[in-house]
Amino acid sequence: MSRHEKLLDAEKACLVVVDVQERFASHIDGFEGLVKNIVIMLKAASILGLPVIITEQYVKGLGPTVSVIKDAAPEASYFEKNCFPVTGADGFMEHLKNLQSVKQVIVTGIETHVCVNQSVHELLRQGYQVHVVEDAVGSRFAPNKQAALEKMRCNGADLTVMEMALFEMLKEAGTDKFKAVQALVK
Repeated sequence: MSRHEKLLDAEKACLVVVDVQERFASHIDGFEGLVKNIVIMLKAASILGLPVIITEQYVKGLGPTVSVIKDAAPEASYFEKNCFPVTGADGFMEHLKNLQSVKQVIVTGIETHVCVNQSVHELLRQGYQVHVVEDAVGSRFAPNKQAALEKMRCNGADLTVMEMALFEMLKEAGTDKFKAVQALVK
């Protein structure tokens, strides 16, 4: 069955979690909800066989990735960075390019208008199809998030939500993978 090329495909996608670190917890609007959705995405990524990449911004000052995300992604590759876009982290682009089947990058994390925005634009520039999960990204203030989402959409990113992304990758109901992922979102 042929599918529209803009639909997510588990065989072509990877999941990137941008800078969801301890020090941001009390500052990001809707932090608990976005972390919950990222954890669901990570568990589904494991079921679907998606590679997972997690970045951490200036760990010395901002602390490590929140533990619930770390626990949900034991196989993830980690990259520390001091720059805003993930593409500038030492080894990130080399690692991504080594995932030869990956043509689609699903982006989650914080802050939407800083690191997520710049990461998405740089990934687009590198030729990847980028899907930003609206209910799994966040900023301190809602208008900053909305402005960033609009800018990314206008410049070629595809906006999605957690359940839409997951069910696109499942393709059909009734399979063991479908049942496992469906259980995560009930």
